[in-house]
Amino acid sequence: MQVARYMKKVGLIGVGLLGSAFAYRFNCNGIKVHGYDCNQDTYYGLSKVGGLPCASASEVIQTCDQVVLSLPTSDVVSRLVEEHRGDFSEGQVLLDTTTGDPQQVVSIGQSLAEIGVHYLEATVAGSSEQLRLGEASLFLGGDPETVKNAEPLLNMVTSKFFHLGPIGTGSRFKLVHNLVLGLHRAVLAEGVVFAEKLGFGSEETLQILKETPAVSGVMDTKGQRMVDRDYEVQARLSQHLKDVHLILSEAARVGATTPLSRVHESLLEQAERLGFGQADNSAIIEAYRNSRSRVD
Repeated sequence: MQVARYMKKVGLIGVGLLGSAFAYRFNCNGIKVHGYDCNQDTYYGLSKVGGLPCASASEVIQTCDQVVLSLPTSDVVSRLVEEHRGDFSEGQVLLDTTTGDPQQVVSIGQSLAEIGVHYLEATVAGSSEQLRLGEASLFLGGDPETVKNAEPLLNMVTSKFFHLGPIGTGSRFKLVHNLVLGLHRAVLAEGVVFAEKLGFGSEETLQILKETPAVSGVMDTKGQRMVDRDYEVQARLSQHLKDVHLILSEAARVGATTPLSRVHESLLEQAERLGFGQADNSAIIEAYRNSRSRVD
């Protein structure tokens, strides 16, 4: 198996926020993207970055030697793999960027190996906007040879990718990353609202905190959004709640203690009940701002 040196096209299944960012990165590198999504409203964004909409997932798989998946859950990935098993070809490369259940990801890899498809996890650390700018990181899980041969494709997306080990490790480390990042957002939100209650302006609070040891990258990416209540979506709040459910499930499986993630789950559920599920995940601050919300 080898990724072609002069690659001309790549397949993409899932053209949502992250998927369209991948399409943009590939297009910037002169690669024609053949994309499919069950929601055809996303095709406008695909066409805007030079992609070619396809009529089905089968068309993408049969047309491209390298296919990128950008799907919401590993359940969706598993169904796609089984439904299109006959469309894959031996030696094909499948890069899965989904934040999924690590145990399920291992099963997907085993299923694809049976038909000679090279499966590589490439979970994304960063928002769709960070990915579009080439500033996201990728956590890789898979065979070292697959990683080596996929490097030309990975380098089109970012210079920051980390091979953690065999299939399953990419998804597990993504949960570690999302735990820490999500709690950073929740802590910033709590601090800003605490400052507001104490009589300090949220803008002033954010700017001062950025000049202190309390500074974090989340202040740059989400702080102003919280201050302005600008929740134009880069990464959906409900999607992160799904990730927290995965974190807690995996923590229970391995016997890890994650009490802060339990609180985080309650906050995200409250924000979702307030109607912010499809908003940007910076909207977690509304779980604090709304006087009716309480941590369970």
